[in-house]
Amino acid sequence: MSPRATIEEVAAAAGVSRSTVSRVVNGSTAVSPEALAAVRKAIDDLNYVPNRAARSLASRQTHAIALIVPEDTNRFFGDPFFAAIVAGITGALGGSDYLLNLLIASDDPGDKMNSFVRNGSVDGALIVSHHTSDAFIDRIAEAVPVVYGGRPVRRREGDYVVDVDNVNGARVATCRLVETGRTRVATISGPLTMVSSVDRVQGFRDALAEAGLTPFAEEEGDYSESSGADAVRRILATGRPDGIFVASDLMARGALTALRSAGLRVPEDVALVGFDDSSVAVSTDPQLTTMRQPMYAQGEAMATVLLGLLTGGDPAHTTILPTELVVRASA
Repeated sequence: MSPRATIEEVAAAAGVSRSTVSRVVNGSTAVSPEALAAVRKAIDDLNYVPNRAARSLASRQTHAIALIVPEDTNRFFGDPFFAAIVAGITGALGGSDYLLNLLIASDDPGDKMNSFVRNGSVDGALIVSHHTSDAFIDRIAEAVPVVYGGRPVRRREGDYVVDVDNVNGARVATCRLVETGRTRVATISGPLTMVSSVDRVQGFRDALAEAGLTPFAEEEGDYSESSGADAVRRILATGRPDGIFVASDLMARGALTALRSAGLRVPEDVALVGFDDSSVAVSTDPQLTTMRQPMYAQGEAMATVLLGLLTGGDPAHTTILPTELVVRASA
């Protein structure tokens, strides 16, 4: 037997998945006694030596966790959402021995992050703002315990998720527009490669269906201010809505600018509802009616769940935080 056996060879010999071998190596208790025995026998038979990442995890030697953000730096530093998430995470880590490492993907397909995580540099990872194309996060989840901020695109049994109620939040936001007499209601979504964006579109559609209305228009943005303005221009090219639900405050600010440039008043001509209740919502004129999502609490809860995993606890696999409508002058 080769002393340089791979984890894949161990999995094949034990008749289990690669992730099961990883769990055994990492000391997880989420493995059946039969699988545990089979993996341990295969490790002994093949003389398999776990990599440094597994040894670090077992001994808790690094006392560091990674926050992985598969976004470019412009979006990370320009969106108040991320600042609130980081603040919540650092708040939760304040009473622990763990340090936070920030990893922003930018144009890197995940190779640097995978190497960093899998080489034993951190004990666990928090992942936020992930897209359908971010397959590299699956490899990270095989190496260390992971907690997702927002439901992952490919959720697997045993994943840990801290999310907000995006469907109901968008439904309530859209209902606000309907309740104020708006009947030609459009939406500007986030990237439809993200589960949160898809959920908010679903909530928008549900609210209109309940009111017997159909969407006036649905345009996709990327959560940036400029994409909100561009989406409004596309909507206005097909007609004039009297209400728009926008899936983030930043995009709503861009939408507001574009509406004003087109000679339309908010809320008299077009009512506007955003999502986040970030500092952006009170920086506009008029100030934004918006759905408050507990961004700080989400970051705090993510870190708390991961700390529980790293210290042998048994946290809930799914945590859903509520949203709240904040009424201001835009709708």
